[in-house]
Amino acid sequence: MTSETKAPCDDDLLLDAQVCFALYSTSLLMTKAYKPLLQELGLTYPQYLAMLVLWEQDGLTVGEISTRLLTDPGSLTPLLKRLEAEGLLSRNRSREDERVVIVQLTDQGRALREQARRIPHCILSASGQPLERLRQLQADLIELRSHLQDNL
Repeated sequence: MTSETKAPCDDDLLLDAQVCFALYSTSLLMTKAYKPLLQELGLTYPQYLAMLVLWEQDGLTVGEISTRLLTDPGSLTPLLKRLEAEGLLSRNRSREDERVVIVQLTDQGRALREQARRIPHCILSASGQPLERLRQLQADLIELRSHLQDNL
């Protein structure tokens, strides 16, 4: 047997041996670190992610936002409705195709971007890691995500 095809051992099923648990538990703690920062902006973490997409490129369709966030458009719609109710964005049906909903930031939504500028620095500080290390970790995670997408 090669090292790639060796028989599984008991250690393979230890919780701390699971990459998925390292990712999951880190994600939970990362979200927890964001929570007080986002509460100041009146956003939840998923709402913040949607706003990041729109701050990057305004005027996207719901489908484009969901693709960018790797989520289902149906689960994104209630989140966008809440952001619309808060006055941060507007949702309008396309004139060319009524099935398509275009999302645009309001002036209030664009202004919120300025308030959010400090968040990445706060998260960097909370991580206790140098920026270069976090950028490498981010690149590694993006590569892992890409491989998983290709194989699912």
